[in-house]
Amino acid sequence: MAADISERIKAIYSTLSKGQKKIANAVLQNYDKVAYLTAAKLGELVGVSESTVVRFADELGFEGYSQFQLAVQELVRIKLTPNQRIEITKQRIGHADVIDKAMESDIDKIKYTLEHLDRAAFSKAVDYILNSKNIYITGARSSEPIARLLSYNLSLIFDNVKLVVPTSSAEVFEQMYSVGEEDVVIAFSFPRYSSKMVNGIRFARQKNAKVIVFTDSDVSPIAEFAHCLLIAQSDMASFMDSLVAPLSIINAIVIEITARREREITERFDALEKLWDEYEVYAKR
Repeated sequence: MAADISERIKAIYSTLSKGQKKIANAVLQNYDKVAYLTAAKLGELVGVSESTVVRFADELGFEGYSQFQLAVQELVRIKLTPNQRIEITKQRIGHADVIDKAMESDIDKIKYTLEHLDRAAFSKAVDYILNSKNIYITGARSSEPIARLLSYNLSLIFDNVKLVVPTSSAEVFEQMYSVGEEDVVIAFSFPRYSSKMVNGIRFARQKNAKVIVFTDSDVSPIAEFAHCLLIAQSDMASFMDSLVAPLSIINAIVIEITARREREITERFDALEKLWDEYEVYAKR
């Protein structure tokens, strides 16, 4: 797994100039304050020029300040407590219209994810789902509802879908005990990352299952175990993360599967509709 920004800074700290060390100390000690500052504002905060800040980002191996800033924001999402996150969100939004700010932020996350999504990984993920013996789907804590949504939709069109509910690490292993090389495991993990997911996905790889990972970064703790890595940007929305981008990828996966197996799925839904009508599953107007 690639090092997070704090590890990068510590690795080269002794080689930094006096001004760059000021920036490094600000990131390591006050990353929650640094995360949403412009280069100019960060320079002003620590008493160096904007160009020194930009050179510092370059020194760490980032392609520009915006990439550096995303890495600091990743640190914030991983390490801050819910109350600290609420405070930062309040500072960011200020007196702006909350609905406008929240929805504009969600739109930006979907656009960013669309521009950076690995299309080959997406296509391979669909292949794995269509050709697997069993489809295991799992997500812990705030990621569990996304896993349930995908599980529900895929279970309408496949008989081999298994939702793994990680109430404990032991239960993850018990529910995935029979997973093997003909199976696919789809895992969701977004900050703050669940240790149950890391252990569960490591187990799936050891059992030679194909692994599809939905997460927010290639430095996510479960990214290294993925055969297909689908990165969807998430960001703080008060104490919770906004997960509209991974939901959009789920929609795209279901649409792609339907397109590839249209005749088979259409026949299945014709049969289901008759059952739903017979047993009055849906309320009638």
